[in-house]
Amino acid sequence: MGLFGKIKGLFNRQTDDEENVYRPDWEESLKRDNIDMHDKLQREHYVKACLEQMSEASKELDILGGEYNLVTSYLTDMEELEAQNEAVKEQLKAYATKIIELENGREKLDKKRRIMKPEDYLRMERVEQYMPEGYHKLKEAEDYQVLVKKDMGRLDGERHAYYYRKNELQNALQNVKGITIMCVASMLFLILMLSVISAAWQLDVTLGYAIAILIMASTLAFVFVKFHEWQRELVKVEKGINKLVLLHNTVKIRYVNNTNLLEYLYVKYNVNSSNELKKLWDKYLEENIHREQEKQMEQDMDFNEAALLKLLRSCNIADPNVWLHQAAALIDNKEMVEIRHDLIIRRQKLRKQMEYNAKAAQEAQDEVKDIVEKYPEYAERVLDLVSDYEKALA
Repeated sequence: MGLFGKIKGLFNRQTDDEENVYRPDWEESLKRDNIDMHDKLQREHYVKACLEQMSEASKELDILGGEYNLVTSYLTDMEELEAQNEAVKEQLKAYATKIIELENGREKLDKKRRIMKPEDYLRMERVEQYMPEGYHKLKEAEDYQVLVKKDMGRLDGERHAYYYRKNELQNALQNVKGITIMCVASMLFLILMLSVISAAWQLDVTLGYAIAILIMASTLAFVFVKFHEWQRELVKVEKGINKLVLLHNTVKIRYVNNTNLLEYLYVKYNVNSSNELKKLWDKYLEENIHREQEKQMEQDMDFNEAALLKLLRSCNIADPNVWLHQAAALIDNKEMVEIRHDLIIRRQKLRKQMEYNAKAAQEAQDEVKDIVEKYPEYAERVLDLVSDYEKALA
């Protein structure tokens, strides 16, 4: 079909479902009052302008026509739905209700589901095979670390007490030796003095000797007893110190091993404490529950959408997919009325635009025909321009 024929078909397109069709006032029309039609350059330029106007209007009419047909198809679908029997309508309503419920549930789930960061979820997913035993192992290691630290602190305290007592005993033994020397020296000095007195004054100092010897013997006996007592205690203290050192070394080895284990577990689970691991694990479990719910919702949604589409196709609906996004209209008649109203408004606006472009195309076509009729001497050239233009558009 040529350009003229195409424009004629589009212009003659009629619809009879809207009233008060828009009739635009054409403020700008093609005018050749100032065109010298005998001037080849002006004439061909004007004809080409007419052809360009026809082409642009034709393209726009094609686009608008497709949209117009689509809107009309939606309105026809709505009429088909209203014509269905009550059983079909109830079934459509049931599927639509379920779809809306699932959409609302999914929205609520999306708001609540952001429990943990994606990187934390992936981290816990990698160590899932070790949980929850891994948490218990880490918690036990941390608790044991606390006990070992307490044991080391207690052993350090006991060891310091033993060293302090050892120092006291060593000082006491040194003092005993000094006292013994002083005591012996004093007794010898006293005996010497008694001997001098006895020789100088011919006095009987036997009692003095006896008292001095008794005092010295008693003192030496006391010192001897204490010396051996402290010496035995010193041996016990040194043995106790050795025992504490060995015990402390054993506890320290446990502490070091447990510390290394803790560091390894912290790196393995990428946490700083068992409490942090427990919180992440609990969030991971909750996240899995939500994801399972989401998965189930997706399956239910797919089922109900597929069932709704199948039922709509059986109702001869041209575009059943559109009703997946306006399921509320299948439930609420007010919603359906609003959609119908919007579609009618859209179709009216499209009709206005189509008539505008059809008018513009017809005006340009009439201008070309009029030129051919009034200036037959240029008709062949004008028709050649039309033919060239149609070939360029093909």
